[in-house]
This record gives sequence, C-alpha cells and structure tokens, in this order.
Amino acid sequence: MNILLVSTQDYIHHPVPSRHHNIFEVLAERHRVHVPHFHVSSGPERPTRLIVHEATRFPVKNPLLHYTLNAPHHYRIFRELLKKEEIDIVVAANILAGSAVIRAAKKAGIPVIFDLKDWYPDSASAYFRNRALKWGIEKFVWEVTRRNLAASDHIVTVSPSLVGRLKGYGFESDLITNGVDTDLFRPMDGTALRAELGIGKDDFVVGFVGSIERWYAVDEIIRSLPALIREREDTKFLVVGGALFTDYKEELVRIADELGVRDRIIFTGPKPYAELPRYIACMDVCTIPTAPGGWMIDIQLPNKYFEYSACGKPILMTPIPDVMKMNAPNTFVYRSRDEFIRVVRSLRESPRTYDLDLGSFSWRRKAAEFEDLCTRLIAEHPSKFINGST
Repeated sequence: MNILLVSTQDYIHHPVPSRHHNIFEVLAERHRVHVPHFHVSSGPERPTRLIVHEATRFPVKNPLLHYTLNAPHHYRIFRELLKKEEIDIVVAANILAGSAVIRAAKKAGIPVIFDLKDWYPDSASAYFRNRALKWGIEKFVWEVTRRNLAASDHIVTVSPSLVGRLKGYGFESDLITNGVDTDLFRPMDGTALRAELGIGKDDFVVGFVGSIERWYAVDEIIRSLPALIREREDTKFLVVGGALFTDYKEELVRIADELGVRDRIIFTGPKPYAELPRYIACMDVCTIPTAPGGWMIDIQLPNKYFEYSACGKPILMTPIPDVMKMNAPNTFVYRSRDEFIRVVRSLRESPRTYDLDLGSFSWRRKAAEFEDLCTRLIAEHPSKFINGST
C-alpha cells in the first residue's frame, strides 16, 4: 500500500510526537508511507521510516503564514507525488495543506481520509489573546475545515465527544483514539533519576509532562505550591517539556519567583520522547491541568492520560469528560485550587501506584485499525488517475 500522510506538523522536526508519528511509523514497517516536509519547527531531526518529500518553498516559521504562502506550491507537489509514487490513499490532517492535497487527490481519483485529531478552530486560535483576532481565526479555520471534511471520503477522529460534535454538524466519523507505546511506557524505578534531578528520596513530587502552553493551566499548579509546601516542606513540582510558540514558560518562572517557590520547581526543558517514562517514574502524582474554557476540554482524550496510566501513576486532572467516562481507578478530578490541594493531600497521605492493562490502546492496535480502514476504502474506491492525468 502507498500512503500519503499530510500531517498537521513539521513531521521530522516537531519536538512532540503526535498520533501520526506513532501510527504511521508502525504502518511504515510494511507499507510505503510518504510525508511532505513543512519547515515550521526548529527541533532536531527525528529518525523516521517514512519517505520524506521536500514541500516548502518559503521557509517561514509562523504556521499561518507558512501554509498560506506555500499553498500553491503544496498543490503542485501533491499533484506530482500522487502520480509519481502511485499513491493508493491519502490521509490528510492539515488545514490549508489538507485543502491542497484533497483537491489534488480528487482530480486523481484517489480516496482521502481526513483525520481530525482535535478541534481545529479552537486549536488554531489558542496561541492568540486578542478576542477579535481569535474570533476571525476560528471562523476562517472552521470554514476551511468544514470544506475539507465535506470533500473527504471518510473522517476519523480521536474521542467520542468529537464524534458527537461532528455529528451535530452533519458529518459521520469513525473513532480511532489516541494511544500509548506499551513497550516504552511502563512502571519503573525513578530513584536514580530523582537523585540526578536533586529530588530527595522522600520528597513528594507533583509532575507535568507536555507542551508548556496556555491551554494547560500550569500556572495554577504553581499558585497552589505555597499551601502545599506549608503542609509538607519537601513538596516539589517537576515540569517536563518546553514551549512551542509562546512565552508562557517565562510567565511561569515569573510567577514562581513572585511566590517564592522557584527553588521547588524543576523545569527540565524538552526531553526525547523515549526518555519520558523515566521522568514520569520520578513523579508521585501526574497532572493534566487543562485550562478553564480551554479548547480541548470537551473533546479531549489526551496521550498524557494513556502514558501516565501505562506508567502506573495516579492522575490529577481538571474535568475531561471522555477521560471521566472511562472510570479509570487512577484518575482524580479537581475543579478549583482548593480541591487540587485537598486531592494532593489525600494522595500524599496514601501513596499509590496502579497496574493497568493498556493493551487495547497500544499504538500498534491503533495502527491496525487505521490499516484496516485504508484497505477497505481502497477496495471500495474507483480506479485512480481518471482520464490518465492529474
């Protein structure tokens, strides 16, 4: 099978692996998977089994400008790739580049799956604070996304709530959730790394792993630290990850300095994905502090949930409906700073770990689900290259 993946990210330089990395690296073990290179991120190049094709004419880092300026070039590149590489199926997830590849695929008679991995109108505007600008971006992105969904042969999305939201807009979709590498993420001893990080053997560690951006209310956890430290002086906060496009990390450092708790917070910066389980092992409780009113809350089923769970950790999180519906024994919900402090106190007084079976959410299982869908759509779709031309 020849697959063209048009991801939402700079596939080989984005610092945080997405569902596309985890699913399509598995599929590339037995299929030829092609991916365009968008020069949006500046991270180190990641190894990949995918066949990478240069697709950038104007290497602007701002995502909106990048995809807008390169749109005509993207269309030409996609049109050539579809024919030259004899592509059997396209998986599109990008907004503007997705429009280009869907248009090219339609002319070539090639089926398209649109993978809506989050709610793009909100995620695209999440980096901006100006309300008028946010409103304009949301309206524009939804219109482009709506057209992409309507033009695709099949839609896949990541959570039951997002399936429901799409249904409300008249779109049917299949559910293929996010998952976890169950070979990599597992319970392990964090003693040695705790010592390297300056964390005492008996220190109590609250942890967060992920992008340091404002859709996570990491600042609220920092604001809770003075009260937690008054109750137990050896409380620490371990933050693993870096910023993507904003100065939120600098804001967190300022808040910590103002509250006098900077020495109790360890910012590790971004770490290679394969090392994350070692850092999670250092944590006594892991957090998913989705910001109130944030764009992910009502449709999210985050990788963090699966990764923390596979490592056997208790999870302290703001209300995330689709996670709460899973009724996992390791999840604890808070709705205010006071409630956060109370739950941390409870977990501190009664430490616990968990042995959970995440096999049904392994990335290999998710890759198999995607593979089955691709195979079925190819079999159902008319022959490629209508009229012998793209």
